[in-house]
Amino acid sequence: MEKLPRRILYDDKLLAKFTVFAELGGDELHTLLEQSAVETYSEGEIIIHSGEVGHCMYVILRGSVRVTVPDSGQIELARLSVGDFFGEVALVDDGPRSANVIATDVCELLCITRTTLGVLAGLHPDAAIQLLAAIGRSLVARLRKGNQKYIDLLLSGGPSS
Repeated sequence: MEKLPRRILYDDKLLAKFTVFAELGGDELHTLLEQSAVETYSEGEIIIHSGEVGHCMYVILRGSVRVTVPDSGQIELARLSVGDFFGEVALVDDGPRSANVIATDVCELLCITRTTLGVLAGLHPDAAIQLLAAIGRSLVARLRKGNQKYIDLLLSGGPSS
């Protein structure tokens, strides 16, 4: 993995199309990008290990990843690609990561830390609220999807709690 605390060379207009950044203005997005780092991972490299303490959330700028259940071998929870994000719980919680995330090809990831979010909140408070709201909406959608899968499993006579 290569960590590059460098200026982001991505087109702001392209990044503004990412769901997580859609409500940010140009100056706000620029501030966020200036305060963030890009990390590069090779195909097959583990980005997040389940159980480790998280320090940032990642936004996929290039490549794709798969999210797997810890100690399960190949049970896949999700596949994520450009514009998707993961690890966002680390922005609000010091608990351990709950899954493994593995690069399925070469990935460039934008690393957004609590400090980054704090700087954004200091300079552009509304932008920080918008970013957190976008993250919250994504978490709610994931929770609803998981709840529906659990209900469907129970109704089909599968394992109970």
